[in-house]
Amino acid sequence: MFGSLGWQELLIVLVILALVLGASRVADLGGALGRGIREFRKEARSDEKDEQVAQSSDEAAKAKKDS
Repeated sequence: MFGSLGWQELLIVLVILALVLGASRVADLGGALGRGIREFRKEARSDEKDEQVAQSSDEAAKAKKDS
């Protein structure tokens, strides 16, 4: 969707949003979006680490069982 939009078009959209909603609301929206993205990435990383820990413990249990 945004692949066909250049930075100039995005700038125009942001200016229109600022005029319609007000600059403070656009800034708040941007901040909320940034926080949401950070939280999503944080949770994705923690899920990935949990899977690695589970795999390591499964491998350790299997190695112990084989011994």
